[in-house]
Amino acid sequence: MNNELTDFKKAEVNITTKDIVITGLLIAMVFVSTRFISLRLPISVNGGLIHFGNAALFIASIVFGKKKGALAGAFGMGLFDVVSGWMAWAPFTFVIRGIMGYMVGVISNARGKNGKSAVYNMMAILAASVWMVAGYYMTEVILYKNWFAPITSIPGNLTQIALGLIVGLPIATLLQRNKALSNIL
Repeated sequence: MNNELTDFKKAEVNITTKDIVITGLLIAMVFVSTRFISLRLPISVNGGLIHFGNAALFIASIVFGKKKGALAGAFGMGLFDVVSGWMAWAPFTFVIRGIMGYMVGVISNARGKNGKSAVYNMMAILAASVWMVAGYYMTEVILYKNWFAPITSIPGNLTQIALGLIVGLPIATLLQRNKALSNIL
């Protein structure tokens, strides 16, 4: 019995100070990119926002992987909702963006690609984007009890995704190719 407990303790995840610092910085990067580099949309019935948070989320997930990407998305954008007057959205954002970051990290780093394949990175972003649009559509249905009004948010969500792809993918590619960054990873 004692060996089983010892074996279980050996199997615990080893989280380093470096992991905590990098994850904290990625959360801050997503939060700042969402909070301070944004534009409110006048076309959506329920409000709406275009921001650079997706670019930061894509970078975090592609370069640093699924766990850090999930945490950066969930906490970075969830915190944005809390401090920006979107409190009702925060739990939904936490889940939607956390899963989104995890999806991008899993797909972009699958089959030994390690975020270095443009095809896998694009597939990752597209898959996560379907999740995001569907997730926020259902969130609006729940919050506003209306099946039709949330449709007006879809163009803004797609614009956010396109912006995130256009900005985030090239930056992630540059970071992956940077030899100095390999010491951090």
